[in-house]
Amino acid sequence: MEAGERVVRSELAFSGKLIKVRVDEVVLPNGRVAQREIVVHRGAVAIIGLEGDKIIMERQYRHAAGKMMWEIPAGTLEDGETPLECAKRELLEETGYVAEKMEEFIHFYVAVGYSTEIIHVFLATGLKRAEPTPEEDETIKTKMVPFDEVLRMIRDNEIEDAKTIIGVLMLRDRMKLGG
Repeated sequence: MEAGERVVRSELAFSGKLIKVRVDEVVLPNGRVAQREIVVHRGAVAIIGLEGDKIIMERQYRHAAGKMMWEIPAGTLEDGETPLECAKRELLEETGYVAEKMEEFIHFYVAVGYSTEIIHVFLATGLKRAEPTPEEDETIKTKMVPFDEVLRMIRDNEIEDAKTIIGVLMLRDRMKLGG
Protein backbone atom coordinates (compact mmCIF):
# COMPACT_ATOMS: atom_id res chain seq x y z
CA MET A 1 0.00 0.00 0.00
CA GLU A 2 1.28 3.44 -0.91
CA ALA A 3 1.73 5.99 1.84
CA GLY A 4 -0.38 9.09 1.49
CA GLU A 5 -0.90 12.38 3.21
CA ARG A 6 -3.88 13.08 5.44
CA VAL A 7 -5.50 16.53 5.16
CA VAL A 8 -6.18 18.03 8.58
CA ARG A 9 -7.11 21.55 7.46
CA SER A 10 -7.98 23.13 4.12
CA GLU A 11 -8.49 26.80 3.31
CA LEU A 12 -9.51 28.50 0.07
CA ALA A 13 -6.98 31.29 -0.48
CA PHE A 14 -8.22 32.52 -3.87
CA SER A 15 -11.19 31.90 -6.14
CA GLY A 16 -11.16 33.21 -9.70
CA LYS A 17 -12.92 32.49 -12.98
CA LEU A 18 -10.39 29.87 -14.12
CA ILE A 19 -8.63 28.64 -11.00
CA LYS A 20 -8.86 28.39 -7.24
CA VAL A 21 -5.94 28.20 -4.86
CA ARG A 22 -6.30 25.99 -1.81
CA VAL A 23 -3.88 25.70 1.10
CA ASP A 24 -3.93 22.30 2.80
CA GLU A 25 -2.27 21.32 6.05
CA VAL A 26 -1.36 17.64 5.83
CA VAL A 27 0.08 14.98 8.07
CA LEU A 28 2.87 13.07 6.33
CA PRO A 29 3.32 9.30 6.68
CA ASN A 30 6.17 9.98 9.16
CA GLY A 31 3.82 12.05 11.37
CA ARG A 32 5.21 15.46 10.49
CA VAL A 33 2.91 18.27 9.42
CA ALA A 34 3.41 20.11 6.12
CA GLN A 35 1.60 22.71 4.04
CA ARG A 36 0.55 22.19 0.41
CA GLU A 37 -0.52 24.98 -1.96
CA ILE A 38 -2.81 23.54 -4.61
CA VAL A 39 -4.07 25.17 -7.81
CA VAL A 40 -7.56 23.72 -8.33
CA HIS A 41 -8.60 23.55 -11.99
CA ARG A 42 -11.62 21.90 -13.68
CA GLY A 43 -9.43 20.24 -16.28
CA ALA A 44 -8.98 20.88 -19.96
CA VAL A 45 -8.78 19.32 -23.38
CA ALA A 46 -6.40 19.62 -26.30
CA ILE A 47 -7.22 18.51 -29.82
CA ILE A 48 -4.98 17.29 -32.59
CA GLY A 49 -6.99 17.96 -35.72
CA LEU A 50 -5.42 15.70 -38.33
CA GLU A 51 -6.21 16.03 -42.03
CA GLY A 52 -3.99 13.84 -44.19
CA ASP A 53 -0.46 14.69 -43.09
CA LYS A 54 -1.40 18.10 -41.66
CA ILE A 55 -2.29 19.26 -38.15
CA ILE A 56 -4.44 22.26 -37.25
CA MET A 57 -2.16 24.66 -35.41
CA GLU A 58 -3.09 27.90 -33.71
CA ARG A 59 -1.08 31.04 -33.21
CA GLN A 60 -2.13 33.34 -30.40
CA TYR A 61 -0.72 35.72 -27.85
CA ARG A 62 -0.40 34.22 -24.37
CA HIS A 63 -0.18 36.82 -21.64
CA ALA A 64 1.46 34.49 -19.07
CA ALA A 65 4.32 33.77 -21.51
CA GLY A 66 4.33 37.35 -22.78
CA LYS A 67 4.50 36.30 -26.44
CA MET A 68 2.86 34.65 -29.41
CA MET A 69 2.68 30.87 -29.12
CA TRP A 70 2.05 27.94 -31.48
CA GLU A 71 -0.44 25.46 -30.00
CA ILE A 72 -2.97 22.81 -30.85
CA PRO A 73 -6.58 23.86 -30.11
CA ALA A 74 -7.47 23.55 -26.43
CA GLY A 75 -9.82 24.76 -23.77
CA THR A 76 -11.13 24.41 -20.24
CA LEU A 77 -13.97 22.11 -19.27
CA GLU A 78 -17.22 23.85 -18.35
CA ASP A 79 -19.12 22.68 -15.25
CA GLY A 80 -20.85 19.38 -16.01
CA GLU A 81 -19.19 19.01 -19.41
CA THR A 82 -17.41 15.78 -20.38
CA PRO A 83 -13.96 15.97 -21.97
CA LEU A 84 -15.41 14.76 -25.29
CA GLU A 85 -18.14 17.44 -25.28
CA CYS A 86 -15.53 20.06 -24.46
CA ALA A 87 -13.19 18.86 -27.23
CA LYS A 88 -15.98 19.08 -29.83
CA ARG A 89 -16.97 22.57 -28.62
CA GLU A 90 -13.42 23.91 -28.53
CA LEU A 91 -12.51 22.52 -31.96
CA LEU A 92 -15.49 24.30 -33.52
CA GLU A 93 -15.11 27.53 -31.52
CA GLU A 94 -11.41 27.99 -32.15
CA THR A 95 -10.89 26.51 -35.62
CA GLY A 96 -14.22 26.32 -37.39
CA TYR A 97 -13.89 22.55 -37.87
CA VAL A 98 -16.04 19.63 -36.78
CA ALA A 99 -14.73 16.07 -36.75
CA GLU A 100 -16.41 12.88 -37.91
CA LYS A 101 -14.34 10.96 -35.37
CA MET A 102 -12.85 12.13 -32.12
CA GLU A 103 -11.05 9.88 -29.65
CA GLU A 104 -9.09 10.53 -26.49
CA PHE A 105 -5.68 8.92 -26.68
CA ILE A 106 -3.85 10.26 -23.63
CA HIS A 107 -4.41 12.38 -20.55
CA PHE A 108 -1.91 13.82 -18.11
CA TYR A 109 -1.52 16.09 -15.10
CA VAL A 110 -0.10 19.48 -16.03
CA ALA A 111 1.95 19.97 -12.85
CA VAL A 112 1.28 17.18 -10.37
CA GLY A 113 3.29 18.88 -7.61
CA TYR A 114 0.82 21.75 -7.19
CA SER A 115 -2.14 21.49 -9.57
CA THR A 116 -5.22 19.30 -10.00
CA GLU A 117 -5.44 20.12 -13.73
CA ILE A 118 -5.65 17.16 -16.09
CA ILE A 119 -5.52 17.67 -19.86
CA HIS A 120 -7.31 15.14 -22.07
CA VAL A 121 -5.76 14.98 -25.55
CA PHE A 122 -8.07 14.02 -28.42
CA LEU A 123 -7.35 13.01 -31.99
CA ALA A 124 -9.89 14.54 -34.39
CA THR A 125 -10.18 13.12 -37.91
CA GLY A 126 -12.63 13.43 -40.78
CA LEU A 127 -12.55 17.22 -40.49
CA LYS A 128 -15.25 19.34 -42.08
CA ARG A 129 -15.28 23.15 -42.33
CA ALA A 130 -17.83 25.09 -40.30
CA GLU A 131 -17.87 28.59 -38.82
CA PRO A 132 -15.48 29.37 -35.94
CA THR A 133 -17.01 31.09 -32.92
CA PRO A 134 -14.09 32.27 -30.78
CA GLU A 135 -14.72 33.68 -27.34
CA GLU A 136 -14.64 37.48 -27.01
CA ASP A 137 -11.20 37.49 -25.37
CA GLU A 138 -9.55 35.22 -27.97
CA THR A 139 -7.70 36.27 -31.11
CA ILE A 140 -6.65 33.05 -32.80
CA LYS A 141 -5.11 32.44 -36.21
CA THR A 142 -5.25 28.86 -37.47
CA LYS A 143 -3.07 27.13 -40.02
CA MET A 144 -2.83 23.58 -41.36
CA VAL A 145 0.81 22.60 -40.86
CA PRO A 146 2.48 19.44 -42.23
CA PHE A 147 3.20 16.92 -39.47
CA ASP A 148 6.95 16.87 -40.27
CA GLU A 149 7.03 20.67 -40.00
CA VAL A 150 5.33 20.53 -36.58
CA LEU A 151 7.97 18.03 -35.43
CA ARG A 152 10.70 20.36 -36.70
CA MET A 153 9.07 23.28 -34.85
CA ILE A 154 9.17 21.23 -31.64
CA ARG A 155 12.84 20.30 -32.17
CA ASP A 156 13.73 23.95 -32.90
CA ASN A 157 11.82 25.16 -29.82
CA GLU A 158 9.40 27.22 -31.93
CA ILE A 159 6.64 25.25 -30.19
CA GLU A 160 7.08 25.68 -26.43
CA ASP A 161 3.62 24.64 -25.24
CA ALA A 162 3.74 21.41 -23.21
CA LYS A 163 0.30 20.06 -24.17
CA THR A 164 1.13 20.52 -27.85
CA ILE A 165 4.52 18.85 -27.51
CA ILE A 166 3.13 15.92 -25.52
CA GLY A 167 0.16 15.43 -27.85
CA VAL A 168 2.18 15.59 -31.06
CA LEU A 169 4.97 13.33 -29.82
CA MET A 170 2.50 10.77 -28.47
CA LEU A 171 0.69 10.82 -31.82
CA ARG A 172 4.02 10.32 -33.62
CA ASP A 173 4.77 7.30 -31.43
CA ARG A 174 1.27 5.92 -31.92
CA MET A 175 1.60 6.25 -35.70
CA LYS A 176 4.99 4.45 -35.60
CA LEU A 177 3.40 1.59 -33.68
CA GLY A 178 0.48 1.44 -36.10
CA GLY A 179 -2.10 2.06 -33.38
